[in-house]
Amino acid sequence: MIFVAIDIGGTFTDLVGFDDKAQTFVEAKSLTTPAQLTQGIVDCIRKSGLNPADIDELIHGSTIAINTLIECKGAKTGLVVTRGTRDVYIIGRGNRPEAYNLFFHRHQPLVPRRLTHEAQERLLASGETHEPLRRDSIAQACAALKAEGIEAIAVCFLHAYANPAHERAAGEMIKAALPDVYLSLSHEILREYREFERMSTTVVNAYIGPKVGGYVKSLKSSLGEIGFRGDLSIMRSNGGVMTPEVATERPAAMMESGPVGGIIASARVGMKLGLPNVISFDMGGTTAKASLVRDGEPTLAPGYYVGGYAGGHPVMLPMIDVVEVGAGGGSIAWLDDVGALKVGPQSAGADPGPVCYGRGGAEPTVTDANLVLGRIAAGRFLGGTMPLDQAAAARAIEERLGLPLGLARESAAAGVVRLADVKMALAVRSITTERGLDPRDYSLVAYGGGGPLHAVAIARELGIPRVIIPPAPSTFSAWGMLATDLRHDLVRTVLEPLERTDGGWAEVRYREMETEIEAILPPVGTAVLHRAADLRYLGQEHTVTVEIGSLADWVSLRGRFDAAHQRAYGYAAPDVEVQLLNLRLAVVYPLERAPLPTLERGSGRAPAFETRKIYSTLLRDLLEYRVYGRDRLRAGDVIEGPAAIEESGTTTMLEPGDRLQVEGNACLVIDVAKGV
Repeated sequence: MIFVAIDIGGTFTDLVGFDDKAQTFVEAKSLTTPAQLTQGIVDCIRKSGLNPADIDELIHGSTIAINTLIECKGAKTGLVVTRGTRDVYIIGRGNRPEAYNLFFHRHQPLVPRRLTHEAQERLLASGETHEPLRRDSIAQACAALKAEGIEAIAVCFLHAYANPAHERAAGEMIKAALPDVYLSLSHEILREYREFERMSTTVVNAYIGPKVGGYVKSLKSSLGEIGFRGDLSIMRSNGGVMTPEVATERPAAMMESGPVGGIIASARVGMKLGLPNVISFDMGGTTAKASLVRDGEPTLAPGYYVGGYAGGHPVMLPMIDVVEVGAGGGSIAWLDDVGALKVGPQSAGADPGPVCYGRGGAEPTVTDANLVLGRIAAGRFLGGTMPLDQAAAARAIEERLGLPLGLARESAAAGVVRLADVKMALAVRSITTERGLDPRDYSLVAYGGGGPLHAVAIARELGIPRVIIPPAPSTFSAWGMLATDLRHDLVRTVLEPLERTDGGWAEVRYREMETEIEAILPPVGTAVLHRAADLRYLGQEHTVTVEIGSLADWVSLRGRFDAAHQRAYGYAAPDVEVQLLNLRLAVVYPLERAPLPTLERGSGRAPAFETRKIYSTLLRDLLEYRVYGRDRLRAGDVIEGPAAIEESGTTTMLEPGDRLQVEGNACLVIDVAKGV
């Protein structure tokens, strides 16, 4: 069988294919086509040389969902809520995250108040009916929203997580009255308490639904036109995959579907090397992303705020925890009003791209700076298929940065690279040091087109002792998609005193959740269940999530919660009553699609094919670097810095004192020298 994964980034679209019969890989890259994203996918397939008719499964990750939300290009959306809760979504939370920010603004609702309509109905927190649903109130809401030309509707009734009967009935009426309108019911998206967060998640799902659904439909159509007849899977933000139908119904589940492939792959690579604790670091064309892997498992978050905690939109669906900064290869270097050098978050993207691409870009970028410093070979970029204009990059650096700052061209370019390194190091610090973790206890897995160029400098900045460059790092996220499993997560609010529950009680509820997942996720092989519970002391607002191994061991849950609370907050209260707030379940069907390659043993001394002058950002001087072709490296080869290892999509930089060894699975493991 032939499996293919395609990852759309801000600058490039990447493809990795694997033939499990021949045990061979194929890679391809093409510039992303923002105006018509599916064209970049078709271009990649054509460049790969694969016959679309021979592809059995295509796995796709895209930023279409999150971009639609961030750019506010979603559908005109209406909201139907329980009478008396019309302003919940607009008010949000009463806290002020930035107490001393005079320019602080709350989130901007995607649905204005005039498009929010109330339904006469009310459930109690137990799920019992307090006031039956008045059908005429739904009919009135439908008529008003139809007159407004609504394209999508979100329905979020009070306590629908406990009993969805009223939402189901309202949904049937809305479908009958407005059959062409995209509909999201909160109990189908998120069955968890906290009215504002549940309402926001449902609204986001409805807001992006038509555009994401249209994109998925267009993708299937474009693939069909070139002869693809296999199965199409879409990456989820939680690290699993889903069918196009599920993606169309629950587009909020694919907010971070692009980056998660690389994080899954980082975990796999770390385990293969006997390094279960790694930091996944992806530097692409537009942004850099960092995520933590502990004990071989990516860190999951119960949700996040799209646009930032202070003024973003809560999307409370399980997703891999990713920190992102605007520092990629295409990030623009500029001077602020007082003449200080800045990098990003503005990006040249794929169109026009960096100045050196020769596509009309005029603003210098991080890629232009790397080219000026000699860290990228202009004639060998992307294997020589896309030569770069070094002279144009040099002019842009000198005219826009060097002359205004009174710096030589190389010094200005080095400042851009150094500033980008510091910004990305702060992202890595935010998931380690700021959470009480020591980055020196982790290894850095670096990938993306810019990751290997900057990884060693970032590791040195933070004291990380080891950097891992996986095979084909520029398309590593796509390879990670091939390594993902089928997965679906559910959460259920139960709100019970822990002492009133037992293993049998939990078994009944977990079985109900399994049945619901089975209707969404068709079984493939043997499922692995991951159970967890959200617990808190009586009187607390927030919870601690505790993993549940066996339900037979339910009696130990209280003690394990006390221990987890002690680790997280430095104290425990074993005499205080504990509440069980939510049950969490992830059903995973492990899949094996793409193994790491195997390298033959070498002599231990890799041959360099040239030496050239490269500016050392560590020593701030031009040095002679030995340059190696990665395709010529063999297992056991050792390289001492200063050196550059070139391959089709990127270059790995070693400074003096750094030492690289090639592993049998084609990974480059770098021991990082301490800073000078």
